Amino acid sequence: MSESFTLTSFGFDWQCRKTWLRSANNTAWCLLGCAIGDLGTIAFFQYTGIPWPVILIMLLAMVNGILTSIALETLILIRRGMNFRVAFKTAIGMSLISMIAMELAMNLTDIALTGGAILTWWVIPIMLVAGFLAPWPYNYWRLKKWGKSCH
Repeated sequence: MSESFTLTSFGFDWQCRKTWLRSANNTAWCLLGCAIGDLGTIAFFQYTGIPWPVILIMLLAMVNGILTSIALETLILIRRGMNFRVAFKTAIGMSLISMIAMELAMNLTDIALTGGAILTWWVIPIMLVAGFLAPWPYNYWRLKKWGKSCH
Protein backbone atom coordinates (compact mmCIF):
# COMPACT_ATOMS: atom_id res chain seq x y z
CA MET A 1 0.00 0.00 0.00
CA SER A 2 1.49 3.34 -0.98
CA GLU A 3 0.74 6.56 0.82
CA SER A 4 0.46 9.78 -1.12
CA PHE A 5 2.62 12.75 -0.27
CA THR A 6 0.80 15.36 1.79
CA LEU A 7 1.73 18.66 3.36
CA THR A 8 2.13 16.83 6.66
CA SER A 9 4.36 14.07 5.27
CA PHE A 10 7.45 13.04 7.19
CA GLY A 11 5.95 14.28 10.45
CA PHE A 12 6.18 17.95 9.56
CA ASP A 13 3.22 20.28 9.14
CA TRP A 14 3.53 22.86 6.35
CA GLN A 15 -0.07 24.03 6.72
CA CYS A 16 0.09 26.37 9.71
CA ARG A 17 -1.24 29.76 8.55
CA LYS A 18 -0.01 31.57 11.67
CA THR A 19 3.54 30.30 11.17
CA TRP A 20 3.48 31.20 7.46
CA LEU A 21 2.38 34.74 8.35
CA ARG A 22 5.00 35.11 11.08
CA SER A 23 7.75 33.71 8.87
CA ALA A 24 6.64 36.06 6.07
CA ASN A 25 7.01 39.00 8.44
CA ASN A 26 10.47 37.82 9.53
CA THR A 27 11.47 37.28 5.91
CA ALA A 28 10.27 40.76 4.94
CA TRP A 29 12.42 42.40 7.64
CA CYS A 30 15.42 40.36 6.53
CA LEU A 31 14.72 41.36 2.92
CA LEU A 32 14.65 45.03 3.86
CA GLY A 33 18.07 44.77 5.50
CA CYS A 34 19.56 42.72 2.70
CA ALA A 35 18.14 44.97 -0.01
CA ILE A 36 19.62 48.12 1.53
CA GLY A 37 23.17 46.77 1.41
CA ASP A 38 22.84 44.74 -1.76
CA LEU A 39 21.06 47.25 -3.97
CA GLY A 40 23.10 50.10 -2.52
CA THR A 41 26.33 48.39 -3.50
CA ILE A 42 25.15 47.59 -7.02
CA ALA A 43 23.88 51.16 -7.44
CA PHE A 44 27.23 52.55 -6.25
CA PHE A 45 29.15 50.63 -8.91
CA GLN A 46 26.53 51.31 -11.57
CA TYR A 47 26.52 55.08 -11.01
CA THR A 48 30.24 55.58 -10.38
CA GLY A 49 31.28 53.44 -13.33
CA ILE A 50 34.07 51.76 -11.36
CA PRO A 51 35.05 48.86 -13.63
CA TRP A 52 34.98 45.89 -11.29
CA PRO A 53 34.10 42.43 -12.61
CA VAL A 54 30.43 41.52 -12.11
CA ILE A 55 31.29 38.59 -9.85
CA LEU A 56 33.22 40.86 -7.46
CA ILE A 57 30.44 43.45 -7.39
CA MET A 58 27.91 40.73 -6.62
CA LEU A 59 30.07 39.19 -3.89
CA LEU A 60 30.55 42.59 -2.27
CA ALA A 61 26.82 43.28 -2.63
CA MET A 62 26.06 39.98 -0.86
CA VAL A 63 28.44 40.77 1.99
CA ASN A 64 27.02 44.27 2.38
CA GLY A 65 23.46 42.94 2.22
CA ILE A 66 24.16 40.41 4.96
CA LEU A 67 25.87 43.04 7.12
CA THR A 68 23.02 45.54 6.79
CA SER A 69 20.46 42.82 7.51
CA ILE A 70 22.31 41.79 10.66
CA ALA A 71 22.54 45.45 11.70
CA LEU A 72 18.82 46.04 11.13
CA GLU A 73 17.79 42.88 12.97
CA THR A 74 20.13 43.74 15.86
CA LEU A 75 18.53 47.18 16.17
CA ILE A 76 15.03 45.66 16.11
CA LEU A 77 15.96 43.23 18.89
CA ILE A 78 17.56 45.99 20.98
CA ARG A 79 14.35 48.01 20.65
CA ARG A 80 12.50 44.95 21.97
CA GLY A 81 14.65 45.00 25.12
CA MET A 82 17.70 42.83 24.41
CA ASN A 83 21.17 44.05 25.22
CA PHE A 84 23.51 44.57 22.26
CA ARG A 85 25.55 41.38 22.66
CA VAL A 86 22.52 39.08 22.91
CA ALA A 87 20.72 40.93 20.12
CA PHE A 88 23.74 40.66 17.81
CA LYS A 89 24.22 36.94 18.47
CA THR A 90 20.51 36.31 17.97
CA ALA A 91 20.46 38.28 14.69
CA ILE A 92 23.36 36.26 13.32
CA GLY A 93 22.08 32.91 14.55
CA MET A 94 18.48 33.24 13.49
CA SER A 95 18.93 34.15 9.88
CA LEU A 96 22.38 33.71 8.34
CA ILE A 97 21.30 30.85 6.07
CA SER A 98 18.16 32.81 5.17
CA MET A 99 20.23 35.88 4.27
CA ILE A 100 22.64 33.88 2.10
CA ALA A 101 19.73 32.27 0.21
CA MET A 102 18.10 35.67 -0.16
CA GLU A 103 21.25 37.32 -1.48
CA LEU A 104 21.96 34.51 -3.93
CA ALA A 105 18.41 34.61 -5.27
CA MET A 106 18.47 38.38 -5.71
CA ASN A 107 21.85 38.51 -7.43
CA LEU A 108 21.33 35.47 -9.65
CA THR A 109 18.01 37.01 -10.74
CA ASP A 110 19.76 40.28 -11.58
CA ILE A 111 22.46 38.52 -13.59
CA ALA A 112 19.93 36.27 -15.39
CA LEU A 113 17.67 39.17 -16.38
CA THR A 114 20.17 41.97 -17.07
CA GLY A 115 23.40 40.12 -17.80
CA GLY A 116 25.28 41.80 -14.97
CA ALA A 117 25.15 43.96 -11.88
CA ILE A 118 22.58 46.34 -13.33
CA LEU A 119 19.62 47.91 -11.56
CA THR A 120 16.65 48.96 -13.67
CA TRP A 121 13.13 49.98 -12.72
CA TRP A 122 11.76 46.61 -13.82
CA VAL A 123 14.41 44.24 -12.40
CA ILE A 124 14.34 45.49 -8.80
CA PRO A 125 10.80 44.21 -8.00
CA ILE A 126 11.64 40.83 -9.55
CA MET A 127 14.86 40.64 -7.52
CA LEU A 128 12.95 41.44 -4.33
CA VAL A 129 10.30 38.79 -5.02
CA ALA A 130 13.02 36.19 -5.68
CA GLY A 131 14.86 37.31 -2.56
CA PHE A 132 11.69 36.92 -0.49
CA LEU A 133 10.56 33.56 -1.87
CA ALA A 134 13.93 31.78 -1.69
CA PRO A 135 14.31 31.73 2.13
CA TRP A 136 10.64 31.89 3.15
CA PRO A 137 10.09 28.09 3.42
CA TYR A 138 13.34 27.80 5.40
CA ASN A 139 12.17 30.53 7.77
CA TYR A 140 8.85 28.70 8.22
CA TRP A 141 10.70 25.44 8.92
CA ARG A 142 12.95 27.17 11.49
CA LEU A 143 9.94 28.51 13.37
CA LYS A 144 8.33 25.08 13.42
CA LYS A 145 11.58 23.26 14.26
CA TRP A 146 12.20 25.34 17.36
CA GLY A 147 8.78 24.57 18.77
CA LYS A 148 6.83 27.63 17.68
CA SER A 149 3.21 26.58 17.56
CA CYS A 150 0.19 27.71 15.59
CA HIS A 151 -1.75 28.44 18.76
